[in-house]
Amino acid sequence: MILDLREIIEVPGKSVPFRCELDRDRLSFPMLESFDGPVTAEGSVRNKAGILELEADVTADMTVRCDRCGKPFRRRLTPRFTAVLQADAEDTDSENVFPLVGDGADVSDVAETLFILDLDQKFLCRPDCKGLCPTCGKDLNDGPCDCKKEIDPRMAALGQLLDDIQEV
Repeated sequence: MILDLREIIEVPGKSVPFRCELDRDRLSFPMLESFDGPVTAEGSVRNKAGILELEADVTADMTVRCDRCGKPFRRRLTPRFTAVLQADAEDTDSENVFPLVGDGADVSDVAETLFILDLDQKFLCRPDCKGLCPTCGKDLNDGPCDCKKEIDPRMAALGQLLDDIQEV
């Protein structure tokens, strides 16, 4: 969504509000099962002493898979973003500076980019998720598995000595 900024570019203190729906295909990531509704961005662009500053709140309801146990769970993300809009944004390395498109800005592109950059590295169904047993694959959140702990091959000889002592 290109937001027309002509009326505020030369007027410090003025702002233009916006509300848009983001492209869910562009926001997909490996652990995403589905978005459970539209992903929306709402905010404004304000001229602060000649600098155009975009502030936006994004709302996304989604179903994701836990990175440890693989179970799907629902998560609501509501990040708040701030970015600077400027004509020569290609000349900067900052991730929060975006280009103007003529006398406007592609606010959906800005919100989508910042949403992707803000995503968690891992999604966990709960903070204390124990994950899966690497040997049998049992969900350790449901209780321990019956697997024997593997003995470090460097310690195998000591394990045999302990077995011999217990037999006596």
